[in-house]
Amino acid sequence: MLGKDIKIKNFILKKNSLLHKKIFKIYKNFINENNEIKFSLTNKYKDSFLSKKINKFKKINHIALIGMGGSILGAKAIYKFLNPKNKNIDFYDNYSNSNLKNSNKKKITLIISKSGNTLETISNSNILIKEKDINIFLTENKKSYLTELAKKLKCEVVHHNNFIGGRYSVLSEVGMLPAQLMGFQPKKFRRLNHLVNNKYFIQTLIKNVMSIYKLINSKKTNSVILNYDFKSNELFYWYQQLVAESLGKKNKGILPLVSMMPQDNHSLMQYYLDGKQNHFFTLFFVKEKNSKKINNTKILDTHNFLKNKSLNQISFSQFLATEKVFKQKKIPFRSFIVQNRKEETLGELFTYFILETILLGKLMNINPYDQPAVELIKKETKKILI
Repeated sequence: MLGKDIKIKNFILKKNSLLHKKIFKIYKNFINENNEIKFSLTNKYKDSFLSKKINKFKKINHIALIGMGGSILGAKAIYKFLNPKNKNIDFYDNYSNSNLKNSNKKKITLIISKSGNTLETISNSNILIKEKDINIFLTENKKSYLTELAKKLKCEVVHHNNFIGGRYSVLSEVGMLPAQLMGFQPKKFRRLNHLVNNKYFIQTLIKNVMSIYKLINSKKTNSVILNYDFKSNELFYWYQQLVAESLGKKNKGILPLVSMMPQDNHSLMQYYLDGKQNHFFTLFFVKEKNSKKINNTKILDTHNFLKNKSLNQISFSQFLATEKVFKQKKIPFRSFIVQNRKEETLGELFTYFILETILLGKLMNINPYDQPAVELIKKETKKILI
């Protein structure tokens, strides 16, 4: 078990003792270093917002969240995975979404950008912000377009930790401020203090890093996530950015692809099983307690095996069948089975994937924290607009 609510089945690859020791040393160095990303995963991290001040907005059920990439993907993952009651959140992370919903209701508009100069966020904010709403800006404590706009509108400003990049910021104020507005408790997400005392967690982390590294070196560079839980789609879009932006450098890296199951059994599975074998897989399943059940009176005799089954049970049988076929065909895969959908569980998943990505980057001699190539598009776009 990763934690008590997450069961992981590791890749089936031979252990390399020297590589295992090297990764463990990288892990220990990261855990012992003075690193703001690491602190954000622990209960020692101090958010830059006051909980008492945010709690007064909890009764407002409609929230508009404006941001791009790491500024918004973590909050979307939290909202979709945990499905908070009586909360309606609209996410604006593309131009096509710039269309206000429920505009007559009192709402909070939360604008998030680390730099304060993100073009898409500025553009969407210009269209979506209404002075009558409660507008909160989350950005670095420096002069930028958004800090100047906040000053002009006399809005609340929460400071983004300038040592934590967007894709690593989900357990900092970037993800935890929206989470608190949803009614969740930030301290429940931050689980590193607990996990570092879990020997199985550490061994699982190191074994998976070692396996992925070996797979990359054998020219398997497509990481396909077979997701059997539609509420986790946003979690894996967050993961997709984390891995692609952190490791895609120096003509190296992993291409993460999100595949929704079981619908992709009827489109992409043929390729996964019999196409070019340059990929490895992560199978992901969440057990649902309140899944809809088959109506027994409408089942024909030929399909009596479906009687008394829930949709979650049927989906789980497909998950297990995929594991079995992959094992038979010697296709590299690992599996995650989540027992309970709660803050602690999601926090452990965030923590696990962040650590895995950082360790892989250091093992590959890649800086996992920067994204130099992305800046090229930003510069050229500005030149064209000017």
